[in-house]
Amino acid sequence: MSSQEPLKHVLVTGGAGYIGSHVIYTLQATRRYKVISIDNLHNAHPESLDRVAQLARDSLPPDASEQDKDTAEIDGHTCDLTKRDQIRAVFEKYGKGGIWGVIHIAAYKAVGESTQIPLIYYENNVSATNYLLQVMEEFDCTRMVYSSSATVYGTPPVIPIPETTRLKADSPYGKTKVMSETILEDLCASEPQRWRALSLRYFNPAGAHPSGQIGEDPRGRPGNLLPLLAHMAIGRVKDSKLRVFGNDYPTPDGTCVRDYLHVLDLAKGHLLALDALAPESKVFDNCPADARFKAYNLGRGKGVSVLQIVEAMKKATGYDFEWEIVGRRRGDVPDLTADPALAQKELGFTAPQDLETMCRDLWNWQTKNPWGYGEPEGELAPRAQHVAEKLKRETNGVPVKS
Repeated sequence: MSSQEPLKHVLVTGGAGYIGSHVIYTLQATRRYKVISIDNLHNAHPESLDRVAQLARDSLPPDASEQDKDTAEIDGHTCDLTKRDQIRAVFEKYGKGGIWGVIHIAAYKAVGESTQIPLIYYENNVSATNYLLQVMEEFDCTRMVYSSSATVYGTPPVIPIPETTRLKADSPYGKTKVMSETILEDLCASEPQRWRALSLRYFNPAGAHPSGQIGEDPRGRPGNLLPLLAHMAIGRVKDSKLRVFGNDYPTPDGTCVRDYLHVLDLAKGHLLALDALAPESKVFDNCPADARFKAYNLGRGKGVSVLQIVEAMKKATGYDFEWEIVGRRRGDVPDLTADPALAQKELGFTAPQDLETMCRDLWNWQTKNPWGYGEPEGELAPRAQHVAEKLKRETNGVPVKS
C-alpha cells in the first residue's frame, strides 16, 4: 500500500462479538483501515480481538510496511453505548474528523428474550444508537453502516422479501431495528450534504472463520439454532432433545424457514457498504429524496427449514440429534427468505458459501474451541472435553459420534 494513502479510522461497535470480529477481520485484510473496537462485553469475549489481530499479523507479507503492520493492531475499548461519556472518550482520542466512519453492530438480538424484557431492549438498541449518533455528530463523523435485521419485515406478504416490503416487526427486537433505521433516515434527511448511512438487513449469519480461531461463542445458553446444535453435539448443554417451536407453519415441512449466509460473506457486505459511503460512491444517485440513506438485504435468497438445519448439522458433526415438536414461540415468523438482488446490483454483494460449508466451519470452530473463548466449567465440562479430545484424535477427518 502506498504511504501516500493514510489509513481510514473506522469504529466497529460490538467488535468483540461474533459478527463484529469477522467484520474486523475483513476490514483488516484490506490493509486500508485502522480499526477501533468498542464493546461492553455483555455477550462477547475480549480474546476474540486478540485472535483477530493475530490472524491479521499472520497474513502480512514479509516486506510489510509499518502502516500495513499498524492495520493488524486493533484499538479496543470496553465501552457501554448507553453512556454518552464513555462513547465521547473514545472519539476524543481521535478528535474532530478523526474517525472516518462507524459500523454499528452492537445490540441485544434475541427475539424471544425481547418479548420478556422490552424496556431493556429499547434502551440498549434504540437509546444507545441515538447516543452514538449524537457523539458522532459532535465529532464530525457522519458515515454509518448500520446492522439491521430481516425481522423488520415481520410476517412479510411476499417471499422472497424485497427491500420495498413495508416494515412491520412482530417482536420488540424487530421494532428496535425499525426505530433505529427511522432515526438514521430522519438524520440523513435533516442534513443530506453531511450524513450518509446504509442499513444492512441481515438474514441468518452462520459458520466461522475457516481457521477455527474465531467463531460464535454466546454467553450462556445459545439463543440461535446453529450454535445451540453445536453445543449439544460437543456436550455443552444437557438437553437430550432439541425443542422445535411449531411444525404447523405454511412451509414445506411445517417448521420455520430462514435464509442462512456465511458470516464471512456477511462481513464482506459490510466492507462493500463502507466503501459505498465514500464521496465518489454512486449508490445514492437514485435515492427518491434528498436523504442519503438506503437499506439492503444481506442473504443468499435460499430458505432452509429448522429440520433441514438439524439434518445438515447431523451430517457435519456425526451427532444423532433428537428433537421434539413443542408449541409455537411468540414473535417467530414462518418464512424469512431474502431477495438479495438489490445488494448484488448496487453493492456487488454475493454470498457464495453454502449451508454445508457453514456447518463445517461452525463445527471446526466448536471442536477446536469446545468452550469457545472460555474455560471448561460446570458438570458438563468432562463430557465436552472428552468429545473434543476424541475428535482431535481422529485421523481420517470424519466426525465421530459422542
